Formats: sequence, structure tokens, C-alpha cells
Amino acid sequence: MTLTPGKQKGLQQITNENNIIFATAMDQRGSLGKMIQSFDSSKDYTSSLSEFKEGVAKVLGNNSSSLLLDPEYGWNAAQQLTKDVGLIMAYEKTGYDATEKGRLPNLVDFYAIQDLTENGSSAVKLLIYYDHKEDEDINKIKDAFIKRVGDECKQNDILFILEPVSYSSKGLDAKSTEFAKEKPAIIEFFMEEFSKDKYGVDVLKVEVPVSIYNIEGYKVYDNYNPVFTKDEAQQHYKHCSDLSKIPFIYLSGGVTNEQFVETLHFAKEAGATFNGCLCGRAIWKDGIETYATQNWEDYLNWLNQQGLENLNKVKKAVAETASPIK
Repeated sequence: MTLTPGKQKGLQQITNENNIIFATAMDQRGSLGKMIQSFDSSKDYTSSLSEFKEGVAKVLGNNSSSLLLDPEYGWNAAQQLTKDVGLIMAYEKTGYDATEKGRLPNLVDFYAIQDLTENGSSAVKLLIYYDHKEDEDINKIKDAFIKRVGDECKQNDILFILEPVSYSSKGLDAKSTEFAKEKPAIIEFFMEEFSKDKYGVDVLKVEVPVSIYNIEGYKVYDNYNPVFTKDEAQQHYKHCSDLSKIPFIYLSGGVTNEQFVETLHFAKEAGATFNGCLCGRAIWKDGIETYATQNWEDYLNWLNQQGLENLNKVKKAVAETASPIK
């Protein structure tokens, strides 16, 4: 792929020696704060978010090719990274206004992309909730929003990672059988539409079209709910992969470590040429209780033992399954 010097430098910073993105995601905010406080309600929301991220950066971030953080609680964590680990910064506010129709996006306060660039970011990530069957006016707002961020990234010559996240404008539950049937078409749309030049996106961070527990034959999982045969699921993976004109990576989407590793191997077998992953909760989620209920040393011990074990399982799977960015 041909990139401008700044974008090329950013891509080199967030990839490993094999030109594959093996990034850890640590930009969770609202959901993480609630999980920490569910174990200890006396924990200060702001300081505990910042502190938890510091631990993840120190141990897991420094064993990744790059780390995704947020500019609201992540700057102290960013200081923990060694110079050979790329820094990806989130640009969107966490969550969405549930009182408004359409899950409209909003950017973080206090930081423009110029500021993120000046503070050492290698790339900028924008998450946007999107259903291609949503009202046309809502999707026009979102399309323009993505283009603006794309233009801002071009202006500052920084790599732009777009994370379109599927949802149902009809109100279907994200874990429901009905939504699982519709999801491949939404991901197909993401791959084809957002890899068009007009959006200025350099890398797509996407969900897999079919969750591993929705594929026949994976009854080992507690949440097993077969919606597609193995052949059907493979076709969806391959078709989505073929539609993208730019590099793309998979997000873990809240599945378990075991499920995500299995997913990567399934994608490879299906012929999907994904270029790495951005994996978060599947690596560090089980450490939240240790952080919230025990001391700092216990938390670091968890990260250095179970956390690194989780990370290395995903790292091994990525090495075996992902395609280098050319």
C-alpha cells in the first residue's frame, strides 16, 4: 500500500517485524469503570481507570506491537511504553447518547488530532456505530463525520484506523439469533464502503462476520447458538475479506481468550487475509477483580502471569494466521 511519509511511519510503529498489527486494546472507559466499581464501589472512578491502564501498558502493552489508549485516562499509561511500541489513540467519546436515535458519534473533549500527533500518537482510531439500514439522514451524518476525521488525519499526516461497530436500528439484541443472521451483510457493507478513498481510512478494525459460537460444530462453548453451517460461515469470512481494498484487523468483541484464538484460526482456514488484531478484554478482563480487590503488586503479578499467558496465546495465533501488510 502507498502511504504518505507520516502515515507510513505510523504503520511501521504499530506493526511488528513481520508487518502484522498485534495491538492490545485498552481504550475502554465507561464499561471498565463500572466493572472496577462492581468489585469495589469505593474505588475512585478516574484514578482507578488511569491506574488500571498503567498496569496493562507496563506489562501487556510492552509485549505488543502497539497499544490502543484513550486521551481521557490513558496518558499516564502511554508513558509506560518503550519506544518501539506504537501508540494508537482513540478519538471518540465512550458510548453514545441512548436518548437520541441513531447512536450518533461524538469526539473527545480537549484534544484535536493535532494534539494527539504532537503527544506521540502513531495512529488515531475512531469508533462509530453503524447500521447500513438505519435512516438515510443519520447515516449521512455519520459518513460526513468519518470524512472529517479522515481529512483531519490527512492534514496531520497520521494513520487513520476506523472501527465501525454493528448494531440493529430495529432494536435487535446484539447477541440474538436474528441479529446474527443480519450481521454478515453489515460487515460486508463496512468492508466495501469504508475502504473507499473518499473516507481517508488507512486500516479497518472490524468485527468478524460470524461469531465462533454461532457456527455449527463449536458446541464446546457455553454460549453456543448455531446459526450458520461451517461452510456458510467460511464463505462470509472470505467474502468480507475480499471486499476490503485496504488492510483490516479483527477486534475481539468481548469473547473469551479461547474463543478469539479459535476465531483467528477459523478466519485463516476460511481464506480471510486479515492483517492482525486489536484484542482487549479477551486478554485482561479477568484481571479487573484482582486489581479492584487486591494490592498493586498482586495486580502486576496477575498481569505478568495470567495476563501474559493470555496475550501470548493470541500472539501465537496471530503469527500463525494473519497476513502481512504489503
